[in-house]
Order: sequence, then structure tokens, then C-alpha cells
Amino acid sequence: MISGINHLTLAVRNLERSFDFYTHVVGLEPIVKWARGAYLLAGDDWICLSLDDETRSGPLPEYTHVAFNVDPEAFASCAQAILKQGVTVWKENRSEGDSLYFLDPDGHKLEIHSGNLESRLAELRKSPYEGLEWFR
Repeated sequence: MISGINHLTLAVRNLERSFDFYTHVVGLEPIVKWARGAYLLAGDDWICLSLDDETRSGPLPEYTHVAFNVDPEAFASCAQAILKQGVTVWKENRSEGDSLYFLDPDGHKLEIHSGNLESRLAELRKSPYEGLEWFR
């Protein structure tokens, strides 16, 4: 039985560039780094950066993305710090909670978000999506 998400691996073209981006721009905590990869912490979750020559060179057209939690009180300063680094914004926020949608150096779509599952579900109760079906 699945008990959670173990880790997320992101393929990168340039490990040093991505390591710098994820530690200094996004603010993840570095744990270890080696010639072809690194492990970083995002709260209690870990991210692997893996050097891969087949890594995309720009964003995919689909909506798939990685969203990182940010406390509501820290959202504005965190978003400003990220924007100061000249990131590309790929979407404007139209959902519950504050969000900033931006690209990493390889075109992976990222988000910082100040809401959580409970706040999203509360919003769905007020404004249900088309065809919404509840399971719990």
C-alpha cells in the first residue's frame, strides 16, 4: 500500500546551475552532491537532481508542475526574492491561495503556493469545479 511520495527526481542538463538555482533561488536545503546528482530537502520531502543529457531544453506545453509550500506570512518576500533572480513566469495565479508559477533553468514548471489541501477543499465547497465528485 502506498504511504506517501518518497521523492521527486528532476533531470537537469547542468548540475551546478540547477544546484545553485534550487538552493539559492528556490531555497531548498542541500544534503549531498556528487558528480551526476544531488539530494535537496524541501521541508520533510527530498528532491533529487540527476544529470541527464536527454533533459528538456524548455517547458512542456502541459500543466504538469511541482508546487512547493510557503507559509502565507512568508509568501510575498519569498516570491519577491525569486522574481529578483529573473525567473520566467509561466502562468498567472487564478486559484485559491497565493501562488507564483515560474520555470527552472531546464524549463521544469514550478510553483510556490501558500495554501494547502484543506484550504483548496474549502474553496471547492464554495465554488465546485465542473463534474466535481467527492470521495471523502
